[in-house]
Amino acid sequence: MTPTFQFSKLRAFALEVFRSMGCTDEDAHTATNVLLQADLRGIDSHGLARLSGYVRLWEAKRVNSQPKIKTVHQTPSTAVVDGDQGLGLVVAPHAMKIAIEKARQVGTGWVAVKNSNHFGIAGYHSMMALEHDMIGISMTNASPLVAPTFSVERLLGTNPICVAIPAKEQPPFVADFATTTAANGKLEILQRKNKNAPQGWIQKKDGSASTNPNELKDGGALIPLGSDFEHGSHKGFCLGAWVDIFSAVLSGANYGPWVPPFVSFLAPPADPVGEGIGHFFGAMRVDAFRPAEEFKQHMDNWIKRFREAKTVAGQTRVIIPGDPEREAESERMKEGIPLNEKVVEDLQKLAHKLNLTWVN
Repeated sequence: MTPTFQFSKLRAFALEVFRSMGCTDEDAHTATNVLLQADLRGIDSHGLARLSGYVRLWEAKRVNSQPKIKTVHQTPSTAVVDGDQGLGLVVAPHAMKIAIEKARQVGTGWVAVKNSNHFGIAGYHSMMALEHDMIGISMTNASPLVAPTFSVERLLGTNPICVAIPAKEQPPFVADFATTTAANGKLEILQRKNKNAPQGWIQKKDGSASTNPNELKDGGALIPLGSDFEHGSHKGFCLGAWVDIFSAVLSGANYGPWVPPFVSFLAPPADPVGEGIGHFFGAMRVDAFRPAEEFKQHMDNWIKRFREAKTVAGQTRVIIPGDPEREAESERMKEGIPLNEKVVEDLQKLAHKLNLTWVN
């Protein structure tokens, strides 16, 4: 049986880990909030399962725990932010706040980020815009684990996109997804459970299909959204390329095969084309287009109509983007957050190494 832990206790532990890395109290709280939001929303691959990875990057001096984040270029509606090698968990919310402030002033705000690191779940950053009656957009490039359609080379990351749209009475529309058929974290979960991957997630190093979740260790690759050309993988390739270009070519970060790996035991490419990992954020004030209340009423109508859609046999409802995560958050706040036993073992080792007390 998978052990579960109270949110408050896991939050306290993560805070102490980030403080042990040398983060300021404010940054430790920000990083912890982003990280635990993933576990609460059921995105287990990007929550506490990643914590020791961030620590190892810090130990390898690839993460600056006290970054001096700065805006290096801006116009009334745009900015480029240099993350100073900080935790993406800290850099990304900083950049999104700039996008929101620019949108408040001129209607929309767009911020490209360079010199950052893995930023957790895209959904956290996009959803920051909701309380301001704004639409939030976030994306990031990532370690090259994905082969473009018709290729055996790993040139792109899983490169997620998230759009968060406010509603009135209905919960917000939150579409948060990788541009691959499955995120790498899903493979890591299968590895911990000793299960095979579904067809269409990964390919061998020669490009043939595989269901081995360890395939990447043998030179294989993740596959773009769509799984193969006949099922639209070229569209997933286009989406992943769009994220890479907006996040990195636009900001001055590394792109394509030059993006530094998340794992600390692999060195970044010796011939970088930019600085660190790149992100891209957008905030759009709804009332820059139509009155916010009017828009949100129509969003309610949109959501309710899609909820009422007639379903195929065996299905009871149409799922609106954001529903599964919101339901998981509600349940996990009450019942606790489940952690895979291997993740627990990893966190216990981390606690011992940092001389901290693991959750009882």
